[in-house]
Amino acid sequence: MITEMVNPYPDQACFFCGRDNQQGLHLRFFYNDELHTVFADYLPEGRFAGQGTILHGGIQAGIMDEIMGWTGFFHTKTLAVTTSLDMRYHRPVYITGQPVRISCRYLKTDGNKIHLEAEITDGAGTVCTSAAGVFHVISEEKYNALVRR
Repeated sequence: MITEMVNPYPDQACFFCGRDNQQGLHLRFFYNDELHTVFADYLPEGRFAGQGTILHGGIQAGIMDEIMGWTGFFHTKTLAVTTSLDMRYHRPVYITGQPVRISCRYLKTDGNKIHLEAEITDGAGTVCTSAAGVFHVISEEKYNALVRR
């Protein structure tokens, strides 16, 4: 079964997922309970081209960071912040008018660290980009202190 996830973050200004950010991507995330993955489909936009019709690697990294945050929250029900993000760019993500899929798997929680893996696949299902990430669990009070600074 596939279910849409509810945005766990207090405000809606996030560039990647915030509904209130007019320039944002407005990504919607879903959980696939058969595959145990969180995923989002995204139609790459020309305004985010790096060179030619290739989606900029920084946008790809941001999308990977975002889905990992959502996946970590889904599995642990706690807020966490990125401590490391190891990106691998296997082949270009082209801006073709076709959506790409971003998916993420929760691997484990080790103390206050959440370990995750994510990938971007093109319309043919070919892995273009992959990432491994570690997120640090923080209290809601610490989270609020960080983002409201």
